[in-house]
Amino acid sequence: MIRNPLDAPIVAISSRFGDKSKEVERFLKFAIVGAMGAVVDLGTVFLLQATLLPPTDATGNPVMLNVALATTVAFIAAVVSNFLWNRYWTYPDSRSRSVRRQLALFTFISFVGWAVRTLWISTAFHFVGEVFMPILLPFIHIVRPTYIPSYAAEGKLGTLIAQIIGIGVVMVWNFLANRYWTYNDVSKK
Repeated sequence: MIRNPLDAPIVAISSRFGDKSKEVERFLKFAIVGAMGAVVDLGTVFLLQATLLPPTDATGNPVMLNVALATTVAFIAAVVSNFLWNRYWTYPDSRSRSVRRQLALFTFISFVGWAVRTLWISTAFHFVGEVFMPILLPFIHIVRPTYIPSYAAEGKLGTLIAQIIGIGVVMVWNFLANRYWTYNDVSKK
């Protein structure tokens, strides 16, 4: 079992939920682990693209294979990090399955979440950008008064908003699926 400085505040917050306190504690830990996983994911992509797998070649042309490899390695690094933290911190009492079996289940659930999120973002980003750009444009004009949104800007904004929505939905999916499938041997209290 891993102990860290976040345990006390997490227990203090979750204790306010009565008989659901243990599940709230697990969810808060799971969310923190997910945030750390996002840092591992983004950090790994950044490091790989800055060193071994640049996203463009010497002439500035995109290298799709490098991007695919960097994001795949980053996804795997984040899954392994999240699995280890969840196994030893979020669910330290889950030991009826082997590490290998739990890792396979955790990876499968993570992959399903990633696939759903990617499909959502890929199909919804432009529509989301079209919806939110007029809503956010007055706030953008506070910082950049002469800003005129472009089609590309709507796509970028839509991607960010769709990704935020996707992260929230996938976090709930990953928690519930892992709680009731990968780590279903822990008590509710």
